[in-house]
Formats: sequence, C-alpha cells, structure tokens
Amino acid sequence: MKLLGIDYGTKRTGIAVTDSGGQMAFPRAVVVMETKQRFWEELLATFEAESPEALVVGLPLRSDGSDSLTTRQVRNFVESLKRRTALPVYLMQESYSSLEAEAMLREAGKKGKKAKAGLDAAAAARILESFLNLDEAKRIRA
Repeated sequence: MKLLGIDYGTKRTGIAVTDSGGQMAFPRAVVVMETKQRFWEELLATFEAESPEALVVGLPLRSDGSDSLTTRQVRNFVESLKRRTALPVYLMQESYSSLEAEAMLREAGKKGKKAKAGLDAAAAARILESFLNLDEAKRIRA
C-alpha cells in the first residue's frame, strides 16, 4: 500500500511517500504556506500526482503525552484535510522527527540552506518510517 506522510507546519509542510509496496519512505516535497488557498491547491495536487492509498500525519505531543498549541494546530489541519479528501487519514505520534531528520541530513553532509530546504520532507519521511514499523493494530485512524 502506498502511503503519503505529512509533517504539517504553519509555514512549511513536509511531504514524503512510500514505494508502491509501502516498505520504504522517501522525502518528496515541501509545501510553503503562502496563502491557504494556494497551500491546499498544492497539497491536493500532490495527492493526485502521488496516488497514495492513505495519508499519515505526524502528531507532535508533549513528552508527557498532552497536547500543545502545535498539536491543536495539527488536529485542526487533520479535520480540514478529512473534509477535502476521501483518503483514510492516520495519526502518528511524533515528537522529535525534525530533530532526527536534521541529524540525518547533517550525517549525510548537508548543512545550512541545503539542509533547511529538505528538513520538513525528511521529517515527513521519519514519520512514515515510524508508521511503517508500527504494528497495524496500533495504528490510529483520525
């Protein structure tokens, strides 16, 4: 099953996809929030181009498991997403995907602007990898 991962942010949103068999995750793109209309057009066009069977959105919780302002923003995004697509949407708890992605990019020798440009998509790939490694019975449908 092909999945599309989303690391939502109010300024930039990272996109990653799996291979058609749903085994490996790859950073794909970053959608910049210029206007809400443009953001949704670009995001939905990405869904159409990639043809995923489901979406996985990273849900950043505090270390104690409670919601933060960012968590509430992601939950609002997910509700908007569900109104705009018939694809199943899953939530994947993530707290440090951006930090992990940044470390990965640094190890690969990418620094500065090059690393910043791919950070959000790399974080989305980390979210997808975590989801792929999660037992199917523990996957949370939004």
